Amino acid sequence: MKESGSRLSRRQFVKFLVATGLGVPLVSCQGEEFPSSQPSPELFAGTRVAVESEEMVASPASRPSPEASPEMPGTVQPEAVASPPGGGQAYLAVARGQDPKAITRAAVAALGGMERFVRAGMDVIIKPNICVDYHSYEYAATTNPEVVAALVELCLGAGAKRVRVMDSPFAGSAESAYARSGIADAVAAAGGAMEVMNQAKFRQTEIPHGRDITRWPIYQDVLTADLVINVPIAKHHSLARLTLGGKNLLGVILNRNKIHANLGQRIADLVSAIRPTLTVVDAVRVLMANGPTGGRLDDVRVMNTVIASHDIVAADACAATLFGLTGEQISYIKAAAEMNLGTLDLSAIRIEEITVS
Repeated sequence: MKESGSRLSRRQFVKFLVATGLGVPLVSCQGEEFPSSQPSPELFAGTRVAVESEEMVASPASRPSPEASPEMPGTVQPEAVASPPGGGQAYLAVARGQDPKAITRAAVAALGGMERFVRAGMDVIIKPNICVDYHSYEYAATTNPEVVAALVELCLGAGAKRVRVMDSPFAGSAESAYARSGIADAVAAAGGAMEVMNQAKFRQTEIPHGRDITRWPIYQDVLTADLVINVPIAKHHSLARLTLGGKNLLGVILNRNKIHANLGQRIADLVSAIRPTLTVVDAVRVLMANGPTGGRLDDVRVMNTVIASHDIVAADACAATLFGLTGEQISYIKAAAEMNLGTLDLSAIRIEEITVS
């Protein structure tokens, strides 16, 4: 799919900005113990190590159109990313605290601020998880509205021309799900716009690096927007084990039931085509069982955590530790890593942990 000359130049500029924001000092983010109602500091503890810049995985926005590996069709090759002089921003940030907006802002700030991703005049899409219209966010089936609102405010503050928030619910209408989740009111107050996804904009799209699927109907605006921010809620899923960043992208495609055949690889194939610039995992209230729709407050664990990274694989792998799992145990995270769409090795990236009082 071709972009206009003006849009391409803006996106290339963002790619440069993101590429120059990665650091080298590293910390692990893996935990062995199943978390209590609050994640323990040890959950993300680790030793500092150093890696060569070639081992860093570039952000989706920081690389040109990926090339398939000659050794394995459908493998996307990461580019070397040099760290800026004097260090740099975190590769991944984990923020904890009682205020969802404050920890969202803190996580993005640790990555270099929203200005690292957004430039004046940009068209931004934020994609939360708004899957049903019969639960409020307290049941942890939908993304926390305050997390979404904070991202809208940050994007507008960085100069975005417009910020649209959208999803394709599988239970109820978009309007009723937007309202019931609390996201519609929060986004309006933050200055953004809720958009009902137009069926005419779902079109067959080539997935040149897909290993299992090579074409799928994808919402075209997420491919042409200047910036896409993926904002999943961390929750249990009966088939995928967990809903995180990769799984959240099913909200921008059609025929989701067909994706569930060879689910892990097909989600990874979609990630290779959509490539969100920033992934922010809402783990404020986490659905630990009976996902993806939930319905019992007893299944919800308050963790007051937000995880953010330009690397969707790293963000998902880190979020998996909240459930006592590793990224390798979640099929779509492992498949995406095997396609070089991000890194599973949390001991080989720089992680900044922030506590907001």
